[in-house]
Amino acid sequence: MKMTFRWYGPSDPVTIDKIGQIPVIDSIVSAVYDVPVGEVWSNESINALKTAAAGAGLTFEVVESVPVHEDIKMGKKNRDRLLDNYRENIYRLGKAGVKCVCYNFMPVFDWLRSELRAPQKDGSNALAYDEETVLKMNPSESNLSLPGWDESYTRDELVGLLKSYENIGEKQLFDNLQYFLEAVIPAAEEAGVTMAIHPDDPPWGIFGLPRIITDIDHMKKFLSLYPSVNNGLTFCTGSFGAAESNDLIEMIKAAEGRIHFAHLRNIKFDGYRKFHETAHPTRSGSLGMAAIVKTLIDCGFDGYVRPDHGRMIWGETGRGGYGLYDRALGAMYLYGLFEGMGGIRDVK
Repeated sequence: MKMTFRWYGPSDPVTIDKIGQIPVIDSIVSAVYDVPVGEVWSNESINALKTAAAGAGLTFEVVESVPVHEDIKMGKKNRDRLLDNYRENIYRLGKAGVKCVCYNFMPVFDWLRSELRAPQKDGSNALAYDEETVLKMNPSESNLSLPGWDESYTRDELVGLLKSYENIGEKQLFDNLQYFLEAVIPAAEEAGVTMAIHPDDPPWGIFGLPRIITDIDHMKKFLSLYPSVNNGLTFCTGSFGAAESNDLIEMIKAAEGRIHFAHLRNIKFDGYRKFHETAHPTRSGSLGMAAIVKTLIDCGFDGYVRPDHGRMIWGETGRGGYGLYDRALGAMYLYGLFEGMGGIRDVK
């Protein structure tokens, strides 16, 4: 197991030297953020991330993410050109030493919350989701702005995207995902890179859009689309765990050998499709983090882990969910679980 930490590059308020001071962190998780989706990343940009990591005593082995263009998700005619670019990015990343690429196949919206700074009783603030609040919004009729999704779309572009998805249901989206996998996984195998799809967050449909990486049945279907070890999962406890019907322990067992990256965080249920994010320990939320880690170890997991979204504590401000202090606490807690349960197999 290698403990990692998300870093958004030189503009991140959490500087890489501070990440390097967290004693259990081996590698950064980052990406090239200044290239339009669907285009090829320059070798110079990729190597700059590797050099920055090395300067802090870290490696750069995980990318999150290489975004999938909406035209690929919709199966448009130009997807083959976009897939050529995607494969080229995989080759370049593999050559630079990247071992794992996290990505998602969520239409239009990425992870979604209704609030970035929900106040907590202890004085901290955290990301929160309230379905009732989200359902009152109509992205086709207003300048919608919600935490977690790409706000680079103009209103007209967003309306156009939503209209393009009107005739795309779950089956069609799965078909388009299979086309993507058949194009990309052979390149990943050649480059020595594992592809790790991130579950939909939250794991249900948003604004009438289909979502397909949501529960154990859909997870199994995804893994069957291309039965290669290089075609695997980012197992995000906070995403899958947002649906109270999901049994995370059984899901980990069902994905044994195919989990390459684990996003470990806790949430607290506040009602139906209503939750807020908490500190990482089991006692802080509704998810059994110790049992989750034990199951990962029992299933032979030896991939990458990162403490996922954290609260803003001790007066810290910055990118919602991605402050330093609470994630650093989470990294130490999670590493302690792995070490105490015999799951540390790659110690610096």
